[in-house]
Amino acid sequence: MADSYPMSRLLAVLGPTNTGKTHLALERLMAHASGMIGFPLRLLARENYERVAAAKGADQVALITGEERILPARARYFVCTVESMPLDREVDFLAVDEIQLAGDPERGHIFTHRILNARGRGETMFLGAATMRGLLARLVKGVAIESRPRFSLLRHAGPAKLLRLPARSAVVAFSAGEVYGLAELIRRAKGGAAVVLGALSPRTRNAQVALYQAGEVDYLVATDAIGMGLNMDIDHAAFAALAKFDGRGPRALTAAELAQIAGRAGRHMNDGSFGTTADCPPLADDIARAIEEHVFPPVKAVYWRNGDLRFSSIETLIHDLDRPPPAPGLLPARLADDRLVLEALARDPEIRPLAQGTQRVRLLWEVCQIPDFRKIMAEEHARLLGQIYRRLAQSPHRLADEWLDEQIRRLDRVEGDIDTLSGRIAHIRTWTYVTHRADWVADPAHWQATSRAVEDRLSDALHERLTQRFVDRRAAILARWQKEGDEQADAEIHDTQVRIGGALVGRLEGFHFAAEGAQGHRELRSLSAAAERALRAEMAARLARLRADDLTTLMPDAEGRVLWQGESVGRLAPGPDILTPAVRLVGGELLSVAQRDDVQRRFEDGVAGWVARGLAPLIALRDADLMGGPRGLAYQLVEGLGAIEARPAAGLVKALTESERQALARLGVRLGTESLFLPALLKPAHQRIRLLLWAAGQGRAVPTPPRFDRVAPPLGDLEPEAWRAIGYRPLATHAIRVDVLEKLAVLVRRQAQAEAAALAGEGAAGLGLSAVALAEARTMLGKQKSAKPAKSAKAAAAGDSPFAILKQRRTAPP
Repeated sequence: MADSYPMSRLLAVLGPTNTGKTHLALERLMAHASGMIGFPLRLLARENYERVAAAKGADQVALITGEERILPARARYFVCTVESMPLDREVDFLAVDEIQLAGDPERGHIFTHRILNARGRGETMFLGAATMRGLLARLVKGVAIESRPRFSLLRHAGPAKLLRLPARSAVVAFSAGEVYGLAELIRRAKGGAAVVLGALSPRTRNAQVALYQAGEVDYLVATDAIGMGLNMDIDHAAFAALAKFDGRGPRALTAAELAQIAGRAGRHMNDGSFGTTADCPPLADDIARAIEEHVFPPVKAVYWRNGDLRFSSIETLIHDLDRPPPAPGLLPARLADDRLVLEALARDPEIRPLAQGTQRVRLLWEVCQIPDFRKIMAEEHARLLGQIYRRLAQSPHRLADEWLDEQIRRLDRVEGDIDTLSGRIAHIRTWTYVTHRADWVADPAHWQATSRAVEDRLSDALHERLTQRFVDRRAAILARWQKEGDEQADAEIHDTQVRIGGALVGRLEGFHFAAEGAQGHRELRSLSAAAERALRAEMAARLARLRADDLTTLMPDAEGRVLWQGESVGRLAPGPDILTPAVRLVGGELLSVAQRDDVQRRFEDGVAGWVARGLAPLIALRDADLMGGPRGLAYQLVEGLGAIEARPAAGLVKALTESERQALARLGVRLGTESLFLPALLKPAHQRIRLLLWAAGQGRAVPTPPRFDRVAPPLGDLEPEAWRAIGYRPLATHAIRVDVLEKLAVLVRRQAQAEAAALAGEGAAGLGLSAVALAEARTMLGKQKSAKPAKSAKAAAAGDSPFAILKQRRTAPP
């Protein structure tokens, strides 16, 4: 492609955005044996440096900006910012990008200087807007001008509400506050936006652009910083304002300036559109038409400042800087920051004596050209530059390592909000610029690496803060899925956490998905719908595992929750009978009705197996081939979960034949005087199961269990029916385990017999038996750790103790 262009000494390639001008210039650069190109932004210089280095080799290509220098010894190609172009080097090809910036009041004189003075030996190329055609022809004799059409169409779409803008839109405002406010609104409604401001470091800006380019967010909110060569996949540009503060006051943007920004929409062959937000005044018809047709008033004059400077004295330097323009079409430049600082330092009584002689005055001017990245008050910037100059003007004419380390180290802190970090980045950029002056520091490579490392850390922290504030990754994912319909998404599950696209959306326990952090019913519904699509494969896999599982490990926990593979899948609920509880499935909203029914049946089968294993004697009793009275007693024992009071069943017990008693005994049933029960079910493990089944049968929460290692615990808050269900008999203030109660009943009978014998004249024997009986009762009731031994046999048998109450219910035999 490069060979098709004649070797014209001066060529201007003019046209709107998206015409391939930069691509052409890079092709021409690399077609020569050596070359140099100047870009308006450090970011663009870095981006294109990487392209040229990839093609020609890193050892052949230099990058020169105010804050970064990569200068191989054999470098033949120089990619620079316009301000940093080393014009003392001769190259075969030289190009300057965005020459219409010569009309910028702040930087215009630098571009004008390059237009008038920078030349390549074989070819010079100027790139910019068509508005420069006439003036360029007058200022640069013999320049050939080539016009290039835009690759794609740019259409005016009119105003639209901010939250109705299409995806892949860039919203443009002209202050950091406006950018942040718009980004916050978009985050709430659309999931987030990347932000691009001129004050961001290139590293932060690149990270934000990458966030947008990768599709993690569909919106970009930016200042006019996006108008200079940032190539992004933008379909629509929406202006939230049509005026900006230009350093001196607010002014309306020109049609050409608006077009430079709007032209970011539509790249290569893809058409783009532009318009305004509803809160911004609409574009006038003639301006919109001019942007669509790329027809703007020509630039009639550009800014100029004398570059042929003498350094014999400060007065001579100022005189040369203020020299009037030498030709029509050239306007005197505004008093730039470097000029204002020079004037301020010239009045400093400490600096003026140091600035004597050509070398010292030249040094003063070089120090004054350190950019004010912080955009602070001129006096404060001048004060900092004064400190630097005083140190450089005196022996050893370098910045001391200790002082430089102190300045950089106090900025190496990543805590703080967006504004704080932005301020530190701006400040460290000053020191990055300073360290790239090899004659100002003792070890340039070390200090360049140090300041760059600090800038990188601060930039990464700022990107993180911007993303935290203006990007809701989960909401962005939901918005994207709503747009993409049923497209399958990837879900990552760690423990119970569910992440989609790296964002935590909820928890999956068993078959229940619980959304986390949803704000409002609408977001909850969207989140659940997205999770349903993302978890389809996982749900299918869990169903397959459940069908293949023998469920021998399934069991309820102490609260009645059914656990499968360590996760809660349901809760015990009333079933057909006390030994067959139902399982109320937890969640299951991601399953179909048929799948939910299948899962519930599987879990109920698993619970039935758990009951059969845990209460095997009771299951055997239920299923035994019994008839008549034994059958009736078995039914009551099953309903009582293995224990019933003897009195209500006394008639059935009395009617039992010896063989029927033996049949019940073989099934583990003990027919006591106080209770009928299965002794095998009085161990703590069985009692826990009995308590869970009782609570499930009642449809109630599982009560706090007592200490099952106690034979006569205090009643506490557990209600009487619950005590009976787990094999205890509530008596007065205590509950007595039914097997211990039978032993107590024997002792009571002995006591009653002893008292009757005493009354009949058998004295000593009866009292002896009574003391033994009471001692045994005290021992029995004293097995629990908290029980205190009775002070005497009489005290143990007195009052409302279980022993006394049981005694009152008995009459001594005749």
